[in-house]
Amino acid sequence: MSIEVGSKLQGKVTGITNFGAFIELPEGKTGLVHISEVADNYVKDINEHLSVGDEVTVKVINVEDDGKIGLSIKKAKSNPTPNRRKPSQDHKAKKEKPENFESKMNRFLKDSEDRLASLRKHTESKRGGRGAKRG
Repeated sequence: MSIEVGSKLQGKVTGITNFGAFIELPEGKTGLVHISEVADNYVKDINEHLSVGDEVTVKVINVEDDGKIGLSIKKAKSNPTPNRRKPSQDHKAKKEKPENFESKMNRFLKDSEDRLASLRKHTESKRGGRGAKRG
């Protein structure tokens, strides 16, 4: 089985860092699940969600030219509509009341900051620098 963008695979967590988890895939390859791709909600500590040795289902979201494989656990779980409701039901089960405006706003701000950081990262890499500004 070749590793292609969009395919879902079974893997095993082989290492955990503060920015994500390394997953051993079939054919002896290794990919990275970034901390933002672990769960639908904000993940402060990845160790609360994953442990070394865990078997997980991942979706391949990108394969770089240099062989790096980007993976997502949350995209492997969420299918168009049916599974979308589960995280909010879990959320309600914990709080036992609907999400209020402030928490929705905080979640929106967090998502926006993540997207901006990703954009900045990609823009800086195209400029050839790591944030160093030229005057």
